[in-house]
Amino acid sequence: MQEDNFDGDIDNDVEMDMEVEVYTLTDEDGNESDFELLGRQDVDGQSYVALAPIDVDEDNDDEEGSFIVLKVVEEDGEEIFETIEDDDEFDRIADIFEDELMQDMDYDGEESDSEEE
Repeated sequence: MQEDNFDGDIDNDVEMDMEVEVYTLTDEDGNESDFELLGRQDVDGQSYVALAPIDVDEDNDDEEGSFIVLKVVEEDGEEIFETIEDDDEFDRIADIFEDELMQDMDYDGEESDSEEE
């Protein structure tokens, strides 16, 4: 589900901490939030990223395990993340990331199942 509209501004300071990429995004209201890069996909010549919020509000269980999908565009030689405006495009790309992320989880689950036998 596409909830937040992150147009443009990313903090150019990508933090590398144990190989985790962290981006600070600014929403349309000027609020900054930190996100961890979950993955990047190139589909039909266009790049997309899946990002998970780092500081999840403990009072809002809906955000736990959620991620956002943004389009990567180049502007003045820099990568900018934009909201995917087209619903069909968003659904198609979100499905690709969900399949990829769920595959990783299924793989982990299969390992734990085989250990029990």
